[in-house]
Amino acid sequence: MMEISFVVPIFNEEENISLLVEKLELAIKGKYSEYEFILVDDGSTDKSKEILEKLSKDKKYLKPIFFKKNCGQSAALSAGFKYCSGDIVVSMDGDLQTNPKDISLLIPYLKEYDMVNGMRATRQDGFYRKLASLVGNSFRNFITKDNIHDTGCPLKVFKREVVKSFYLYKGMHRFLPTLAKINGFSVIEIAVPHYDRIYGKSKYTTFNRLFVGFEDVFAVRWMKKRRINYEIADKKNY
Repeated sequence: MMEISFVVPIFNEEENISLLVEKLELAIKGKYSEYEFILVDDGSTDKSKEILEKLSKDKKYLKPIFFKKNCGQSAALSAGFKYCSGDIVVSMDGDLQTNPKDISLLIPYLKEYDMVNGMRATRQDGFYRKLASLVGNSFRNFITKDNIHDTGCPLKVFKREVVKSFYLYKGMHRFLPTLAKINGFSVIEIAVPHYDRIYGKSKYTTFNRLFVGFEDVFAVRWMKKRRINYEIADKKNY
């Protein structure tokens, strides 16, 4: 079993991939002996697939997954979580607005918690994206009765059993901390740096960030209310 797995959705990030892999390598250097980078190409239409194929020939720990067509971030994370084997699982985006080296701020909390959600302390985005994120997170918390300040932060670390408990539907990547809690795991939120995008541009607009998850939040509230709770008083050996 791997010590640590990185799961990274990739969609049209041809300019970022090589630098991403370099930063992943620096993050684990001298710290982990067994590791894997699972980069899930979500039907990219640029040269992302070719770059991943070339890099993976010489780097056996780089394990790309290629979708036939674009299926979305939840699908990419779901595939990565399915095939990862690390005791610790790290999720992040391929745009490098979070840096894999900053997992050092999160991983120590796995001694007491099952999942650590990053929170972008100094967010390097425009005013309208920040506003949309604030409104979206506030609305999600109001409906789901949760207290996560930045569920959209892509940098998260999990114990292996947490990601293996997920059964994700479309759009559910926005609710991973809440879903972990629903499944009985403990979650803490810790501040991490946020960086300017070096190459490319965001795949999301203010409009779709704010409104696309409207139905999803009520589905998560339903799941939370319908969670099965029981305590076993006694059981026989079998």
